[in-house]
Amino acid sequence: MTSPKASQQNVRPETGRSRTSRNGAVAFTLVIFALGAGLTLACTQLLTGGIGLAALVVAVIVGALAASSIHVVMEWEKAVVMRFGKFNRVAGPGLVFTWPLVEFYTVRIDQRVIATYFGAEETLTSDLVPVNVDAVVFWMVFSAKKAAVEVEDYGAAVSWMAQASLRKAIGRASLSEVACRRDQLDAELKDMLEERLSEWGIDVIGVEVRDIVVPHELQQAMAAEAIATRERNARLIMAEAEADISDMLKDASGNYADDVEAMRLRTMHLAYESVKQSGGTLVIPSAFSEGFTGMGAGAGDGSSADAIAGAAVGNVPKMK
Repeated sequence: MTSPKASQQNVRPETGRSRTSRNGAVAFTLVIFALGAGLTLACTQLLTGGIGLAALVVAVIVGALAASSIHVVMEWEKAVVMRFGKFNRVAGPGLVFTWPLVEFYTVRIDQRVIATYFGAEETLTSDLVPVNVDAVVFWMVFSAKKAAVEVEDYGAAVSWMAQASLRKAIGRASLSEVACRRDQLDAELKDMLEERLSEWGIDVIGVEVRDIVVPHELQQAMAAEAIATRERNARLIMAEAEADISDMLKDASGNYADDVEAMRLRTMHLAYESVKQSGGTLVIPSAFSEGFTGMGAGAGDGSSADAIAGAAVGNVPKMK
């Protein structure tokens, strides 16, 4: 099994940007060492007139003591200083001075926001479905003392704790809840990690689930189930629409029952709409047009009824 650090390096995305470096601080330490050793050799040369093996040894020791007494802490770092093995103070950023052989500059704590990638492979949900889940947690150290004293490797601890919490959260939820309620899963993981990591001086800023992968065989079954559900919903909607239409037609038939002329005009209007949309020719039986002629005669003029009928069907001539 690979360590959390190795897994994080494998999934770390390439952004094309160079990461911050401590080359300047290392160069400063080397300069301090060189200055200490050089001054020692210069003083030996002035006092004794020569430089021997003992002088070189003393120069190296003085340079090492000087380099271990003056440190450069970067802006985003905190230095944890121990005195005789006991916590003394948190120093930095900037120049930090320690007593040689008495105080030890043990560890530098990075207090920037850190992204840790983690995942749970083939974890069973509450309905016994194995899933693979990838997530990322954003966190930072708010107490350098706790991060250095309370836990050995706080970075690895965050990774392992996040993975364990993810497995526990997935085991309490069904597959549908894991897939459809990512926000709730993110919030639950964040609360769990905050409760446990706060004792180590670590604050969890947020947790984001990146991807949820289910087995391929189960994907096909889920797709078939989704298609069947959509077809069922579509048929229910069509049935409801048919029911509404039948109710409206029933009301309309009641309105046309006592008015024959209105029914005939409605019939001609439907015929006109069919011809208008299709752009074809409508052949009207003689009995159909005679009904409109009779309606027009009862109203006073047969020619006017013929004109109305002709206009309704787009001026299509009657064929007997």
